Amino acid sequence: MANISKKLLTELTSEEATGPFITFMLNTHHAHQDVEKDQIMFKNFAKEAKTRFEKKYTDHSFEPFQEKIDHLLADGDFWRSGTKSVAVILSANETHIHRLSIAVDDQYYVSDLPYLLAIIKNMQFNYPYYLMALNRDSMKLYLVRNKEVQAIELPEGAPKDIVTALGDELTGGNLNVSARGGEVGSFHGVNTKDEEVEIDWVNYYQAVDNFLKELDNPEHLPLYLFALPENQTQFKKIAKNPYYSDKAAISGSPAQAGINEIKQETQKIFDQLAAVETQTYKKLIDRKFVDQLVDIVPAAKEGKISHLFIATSNLVDGYGEDPDIEYDRRQVLNEIADNVIKNGGQVFVLDQKDAPDEKSLLAILRY
Repeated sequence: MANISKKLLTELTSEEATGPFITFMLNTHHAHQDVEKDQIMFKNFAKEAKTRFEKKYTDHSFEPFQEKIDHLLADGDFWRSGTKSVAVILSANETHIHRLSIAVDDQYYVSDLPYLLAIIKNMQFNYPYYLMALNRDSMKLYLVRNKEVQAIELPEGAPKDIVTALGDELTGGNLNVSARGGEVGSFHGVNTKDEEVEIDWVNYYQAVDNFLKELDNPEHLPLYLFALPENQTQFKKIAKNPYYSDKAAISGSPAQAGINEIKQETQKIFDQLAAVETQTYKKLIDRKFVDQLVDIVPAAKEGKISHLFIATSNLVDGYGEDPDIEYDRRQVLNEIADNVIKNGGQVFVLDQKDAPDEKSLLAILRY
């Protein structure tokens, strides 16, 4: 789960979080013309939200909300920082802006509770980690967060290539090593035996591992590899870094990979980790559960639910026949999710194929 989402959920479901709330869900874009469309949609939603708010909360002023809305409309940085989508959650006193890596239904909610389900869904299979693109004679480091990939600028002296790492310690003394990002450097000189190449390979990976052990990693994020299988095997033998994990990896040569290709390849890490996580969910079906809304609602209020699974098939697009009712089923599910979280349970919003026994709605009971 993404730590940022988890922290936000804790804040939004705490006793201090008091409504009413207005939640805006918007898909966001980068192109100038599309950004203008996003702003227009937000402005129109805000007008509709005001009408609904004043009808629903006659004893509250809309003015504090309008001030926050106007501020966001005038904030160029907010509209230029486009991710896949964004959740904007407003109360009279607070503004929460949460960038999402998933597509959402463009919509708004006016309610006693903030709308949590999209934030929860964004947390599912959303793994922050370091990715090391490792060749025999060079390496690059990336941070993957919210499914975005950012290259890490390594400090001077970091073992970005074998020459920088080993220098005069290269086996054979006068070896001329070409470390131009190729998968295996060109070795020339008086000693080119396979054993000596192997020694340099091992020594380089030890230098890389030593560097990674000193890496500032306050969140204790795992480190996965993008490397050829033989390089993964060699690094695994050497690695003493507690954050290195072989639970997932990208098998292939990253030597010529640019940032866009790296981003595409990270889907393989996502798939591997998601498969492992999904299997842990499926085992929960052996415990006592309820799968009917009429049973889940009271169980959530009474704190009986340890795990709640909501399939995305429950989240039907559109406002329904009566816009004033406002996503009736979604609001019921949102309230259930809020109760489960407040009582220390976990909530998951998954595609139905990933839910235990592929049930559309499932609550695992504590007792």
